[in-house]
Amino acid sequence: MKRDPNLIPKKLLKVAERAQVQLEMLPADQRVAFIKKKSHIWRAFKRHLRAMSYGKCWYSEAKGPQSPYDVDHFRPKSEAQRSETVKDEGYPWLAFDWDNFRYSAERSNRPSTDEETGEVVGKSSWFPLVDGSPIAIWDDRCTKNEVPLLLDPVCRKDVSLIDVGSDGRMRPSITCVGTGKKRVKASIRHYALNLPDILEARQDVMRDVNDRVETLLKSIEAANSFEEAADAIPVEDQRKAITALTMPNSAFARAARAKLIEKGLAGLIAPPEDYPAIVA
Repeated sequence: MKRDPNLIPKKLLKVAERAQVQLEMLPADQRVAFIKKKSHIWRAFKRHLRAMSYGKCWYSEAKGPQSPYDVDHFRPKSEAQRSETVKDEGYPWLAFDWDNFRYSAERSNRPSTDEETGEVVGKSSWFPLVDGSPIAIWDDRCTKNEVPLLLDPVCRKDVSLIDVGSDGRMRPSITCVGTGKKRVKASIRHYALNLPDILEARQDVMRDVNDRVETLLKSIEAANSFEEAADAIPVEDQRKAITALTMPNSAFARAARAKLIEKGLAGLIAPPEDYPAIVA
């Protein structure tokens, strides 16, 4: 996605800034209630965040009008679950900071049960840190020094740690090692990336790409065998249709790209200069 403050109305940014000023003036025991009272502020950012990712969930790449979406606080605003037994107040000072907002499908953001394993998945208030990481608090907001266990979809380095396997499941990328693998494993669970319905949708995209590639290769073979009729064979249209599936506005585009790379056809992946413009 392309995070761009110019896509957000200045008036809305000002509203968030005013709420932040009010929050800073409150005693600790009044902050949570104030944040809850002002929930309409971050919800007002939803359509602008949606535009930045072409309507896709920032965590899962899911896209569709039948999937409810939330504005998630990457760093939880009022409670951070660090482990099964440890929680703290989280990051209340980031409640109105749009840099902390992530456009998320409910399946990634809210607790649900994996139908296959019975495991509870979904980010909710989970925000564990890598062992040894400093922890930011109200009086020492050292978030830049923290090392979250969960991958951040707006951090390119984090995104490079995870990839789509040939079976459609999300997995560590080939260069992901050590602590990175632990982070990917935790992210797959808490973002619910391999739930059966999401996995099936990802696999559908990969099958579609595979079928289209087979059709394209047959068309190329036919065009080369019958040169007098080559211009009538829709090779270019077929190529464009495949490339469109790798565009950032397509659901599960990473799965489409992974299938093309697997087949040795990375040249069919859409280059960034061809990406569609974002419309606020």
